[in-house]
Amino acid sequence: MQPELSATSPSNVREDVTELLVQKLRAEIGERNFRNWFENRSVVAFDGQSAHIAVASPFLQNWMQRRFGKEALAVVRSLAPQADVLWSVDDTLSTEPAGQGESAADQRSIVEPQTLPVVPRGTLPFPELAVAPAPSPQTSVRPSAAAGRKQRRFMSLADFVSGPCNELALTAARQVCLAPGERLSSLYLHGSVGTGKTHLAEGIYVDIRRQHPQLGILFMTAEDFGNRFTHALRTQALPGFRQRFRNVDVLIVDDISFLDGKQAMQEEFLHTYNQIVSHGGQIVVTSDCHPRLLKRMSEELVTRMLCGMVCRIESPDSETRRKITRAKCVELRAQIADEALDYVDRRFVHSVREIEGALNTLRAWEQMTGRKVTLPVARQALSELERDSIRVVRLADIERAVCDLFGVSDDDLKGERRTRSVTQPRMLAMFLARRHTQAAYKEIGEFFGGRNHSTVVAAEKKIDTWLRSNSDVLVGGRRWNLSDVVERLEQQILAG
Repeated sequence: MQPELSATSPSNVREDVTELLVQKLRAEIGERNFRNWFENRSVVAFDGQSAHIAVASPFLQNWMQRRFGKEALAVVRSLAPQADVLWSVDDTLSTEPAGQGESAADQRSIVEPQTLPVVPRGTLPFPELAVAPAPSPQTSVRPSAAAGRKQRRFMSLADFVSGPCNELALTAARQVCLAPGERLSSLYLHGSVGTGKTHLAEGIYVDIRRQHPQLGILFMTAEDFGNRFTHALRTQALPGFRQRFRNVDVLIVDDISFLDGKQAMQEEFLHTYNQIVSHGGQIVVTSDCHPRLLKRMSEELVTRMLCGMVCRIESPDSETRRKITRAKCVELRAQIADEALDYVDRRFVHSVREIEGALNTLRAWEQMTGRKVTLPVARQALSELERDSIRVVRLADIERAVCDLFGVSDDDLKGERRTRSVTQPRMLAMFLARRHTQAAYKEIGEFFGGRNHSTVVAAEKKIDTWLRSNSDVLVGGRRWNLSDVVERLEQQILAG
């Protein structure tokens, strides 16, 4: 008689069912196959919902899924009709065939039944992404090869330097940590590279784990989400993938723009998003641009992200850069004069990463010479760094970025058409040409269709007025904030 899956004694039931599962699998595939491919080379465990089979390598996992996948599923379904089989890789398992270099006592059984650790909702089985509570003493867990790896060091909200450029985003992050899923079920952070989006996301992860240890929380990049989805799709393990991701309490995804243009991944993430939010969970997403500027993102996913709070993080202003420079200097324990620090925060204005790079250079010079870094030293040490970071922007670069974003041709941009769909991109191109090149008004006018310098002057003033009044502009039939459009264009132009 098969044991019942009772909620009152989960540990004993799981052990009994696992033993029965091993016996049935041995009978189903035959003693020889079982001894050659499972015995001492795999770990089988049953958690009440799924059977987990761990093998020694990805190659072995793929081969055994193809060779024994149907039989294993049939055996599991005979014990629990709704259960699935989840295959995984455990590097600590032996790849040697059974019987080589082992005693008879070591060969007496294939797999020892294990009880899986009880973890918060959604954390199993990605321990490298979401740290679960330690298993109880009676829990048997085979050690993982990843245990010896260095863990990712997460930044804290306490170390985040605030200023007018990021105060709203920092306040929203603290609200999320205070009551995940209640005040702001969805938080979308966007801004240029090096403005602190990842720092805030990691800080949210650290604070929620500290304040709400009972919650299942997952931090990952969108690339990691996409890679795991692709692997699950290829290995026909989508049910397990969905069980792992859709049951978490808090999901934090860094750099969602990776999913732009990847329709299948977007659809899967949308369902994950809906499942978590509808069950009172918390979503935090970061990106380098506003959701509306993700040109190849599905409209449904964009509107879902717009439902929550969307916070833009600006590039640090002068006062914030000054505080960041001094905080980083203290962190590095570097002996750098105040005048040299002032020079750094004046010269490196685009992102925090530039400031960190400059300070690391000065720190290396200090360690090499054993002397304090002064202003003349800073100028000399950073001169090559400044020179190498300069990118010459051409008028053609601006033309290409504007045409790509607005979907117009270069002939339209330089032509005589005066419809709004063409005149606005043309004025923006002239405005950006004045901001990012050394070209004179006359030269810019000649490039964009042989126009005179007064046309360029008027275009520059018009765009500047619109920016100050926080106006919108039409892009692809939608109204987008002009400052977001300018930011996106500048990122493309300066990235080359």
